[in-house]
Amino acid sequence: MGMDNLTGSVVALVTPFKEDGSVDFEALERLIDFHLENGTDGILTLGTTGESSTMTDVEDISVVKFVVEHVAGRIPVIGGSGSNATFESLRKSLELQKVGVDGLLLITPYYNKSNEDGIYHHFTSVMDAVNVPCILYQIPGRTGCSINERNLERLSQHPNAWGVKDASGDISWTAMAAQYVSDSFRLWSGNDDMTVPILSLGGTGVISVWADIAPATVHEMVTSYLAGDVDHARQLQIDNLELIHSLFCEVNPIPVKAALEDMGLIEAHYRQPLWPMAPEHRERLRAALKGAGLIG
Repeated sequence: MGMDNLTGSVVALVTPFKEDGSVDFEALERLIDFHLENGTDGILTLGTTGESSTMTDVEDISVVKFVVEHVAGRIPVIGGSGSNATFESLRKSLELQKVGVDGLLLITPYYNKSNEDGIYHHFTSVMDAVNVPCILYQIPGRTGCSINERNLERLSQHPNAWGVKDASGDISWTAMAAQYVSDSFRLWSGNDDMTVPILSLGGTGVISVWADIAPATVHEMVTSYLAGDVDHARQLQIDNLELIHSLFCEVNPIPVKAALEDMGLIEAHYRQPLWPMAPEHRERLRAALKGAGLIG
């Protein structure tokens, strides 16, 4: 399935692991079915929430291949192929394209960061070589560097630049990015607590951690806004702020995996250095899940 008409809620899917650290493909199948049954509009695999930075190349390819095959074209599947090494991002992007992803998520080069032209060419080196839509990923809190306005302006003109995921948490950056939104370049929220404000600036939807546990609600919030029911969308955003904040009371994806365990969908195993939640944070998360009617 192509991404031309994709709007709404794209889940930033977790990667479930077994106790021995291997990928739990049975749980992954349950998660995919959960999203197909509950209105998720697209699936992002190997994003930050998917713990891809701790997975091997063989695991990355096998997980994406599994998701693509199980989804079987019913909704778009996007693969995270970012790296701080441009050549590695290019290699991985071509591999995921062969597996059959509908799009790619490309992150700014973390740790080594680069200068303005280096960041520009980091993205264009991949986009010049692939033939699937690419989403630029703005998340300076993780990467230590940002896509500046000059780069966003020229990158937005690339034929394979499909959009930008804004997880900056900076509404001023979002407003700047909104200048470059067009029919061919879309703005996506990357912060669950800012989705409605980003939609108000021309956003198309959200790439969401919250959707891992409440896909129907996130889909409803975005589609309501896009259909003109701003009041309903705003109320859903406000009513769910405690749940959203509890999902980020420790570093993502620690809380969301714990929530999925409480919901009976996976076992909450992590790749180190991630570690299980502190008891007081787990209590806060469970209270929020109960308040949202997600657990008894």
